[in-house]
Amino acid sequence: MKKMFTRISAILFVMIAVSCSQPAKDAEEKSNTAVEWHKDATIYEVNIRQYTEEGTFDAFREHLPRLKKLGVDILWLMPIHPIGEKKKKGELGSYYSVKDYKDVNPEFGSKEDFKKLVDAAHEQGFRLILDWVANHTAWDNQLIEDHPEWYTRDSAGMMVSPYDWSDVADLNYENQEVRDYMSGALKYWVEEFDVDGYRCDVAGMVPTDFWERAVADMYEVKPVFMLAEDEGELSLLDSAFHMHYGWEFHHVMNQVAQGEESVDAFYNYFEKVDTTIGHSRKMHFLTNHDENSWNGTIEERMGDASEAMAVISFTIPGMPLIYSGQETGLDKQLEFFQKDPIAWEESPLEDFYAQLTQLKAENPALYFGEYGGTFEILPSNKPEKTFAFKRIKDNNEVLVVTNLSDETQAFAVPDVAGDYQNYFTGKKEALDRKFQLKPWGYSVYIKE
Repeated sequence: MKKMFTRISAILFVMIAVSCSQPAKDAEEKSNTAVEWHKDATIYEVNIRQYTEEGTFDAFREHLPRLKKLGVDILWLMPIHPIGEKKKKGELGSYYSVKDYKDVNPEFGSKEDFKKLVDAAHEQGFRLILDWVANHTAWDNQLIEDHPEWYTRDSAGMMVSPYDWSDVADLNYENQEVRDYMSGALKYWVEEFDVDGYRCDVAGMVPTDFWERAVADMYEVKPVFMLAEDEGELSLLDSAFHMHYGWEFHHVMNQVAQGEESVDAFYNYFEKVDTTIGHSRKMHFLTNHDENSWNGTIEERMGDASEAMAVISFTIPGMPLIYSGQETGLDKQLEFFQKDPIAWEESPLEDFYAQLTQLKAENPALYFGEYGGTFEILPSNKPEKTFAFKRIKDNNEVLVVTNLSDETQAFAVPDVAGDYQNYFTGKKEALDRKFQLKPWGYSVYIKE
């Protein structure tokens, strides 16, 4: 283990300048950042199939007032398209095996029902984006019959699946007609249904220049918000996508919560991303449809650390995600290929997450990307157990202090002194370096 002096000196000046280097007005000049309404947003992933017993657009629409109270802004709907029957997995098949890009899954309702949902969401102040699967189609998508030349083939001339995704066939983006069709299909839902953008499945497996062209085509209708399911292909953020995934930090949070890594892993992560393009444009999450269905619930992966990790994910640079049921303590792994509805029950977590969305929206220092403030990690005398940082934008300062251990910690953060308001208690406090937090405890302060 390194000496404490070495560790503290290494992290003392770790600062991520999120807003100072590029003013918001520059963002408005770039087509892929023109939807300024995302700057203070929290994104919410909707699993229509499992959201209600009915599993329909109409049934989900009844939840909009509750989600408005929760304070989320962008509703991301998992794929709504008809699901392929040929080679399907499980009883109902995968959402990501698309049979028709210009229709809706009849299990969810009709196109008219979907348009009612979009309109209702807009009336209540939400933006609504669709999950889009551009890389591959179902085996019974009509495109296979009409345009077999659009698909990737192996050395024997056979159509192939990407990886072990045996229920889908890989599209070949070297074919210009594939690009024309897919760009037109993306534009269709913006033009005909007024959707506000897309979360794009395995976006890095599709050429960046296709996404750039498709976004430009959609901008002929209106500006759209674009989320890439990718973290490695940074060119996607140049002029196609606003945001990509924060997978690496998600794994770091799991490892620290499980005791597999010390808080050093946090310091190392932020030291690395300090020099990485797109570090402030990540979507941070405790769970999502993949994590929940395949890797376990938040409770199973993070246990008592869950709330502290949620606080961190809402206050570091980026945008936080809430997955269906997370706000009420979803305590099971939802089935992926069959019906498995969420049991909605009242939970104190709803108030907790509502406080976090409000914190995000009311403090410019926590805004997304170039709209937000600087990020500075603060040294403590117990760096193996605690993690503290501050965000500053103009005259707005947010201080976050956490105990990332299973024991009560009394510790000092030398660079903290002054009058603050404790966000969760509402009390004014004169801070003078010293803190005491219960196991996996946290405090958020707003500078007076």
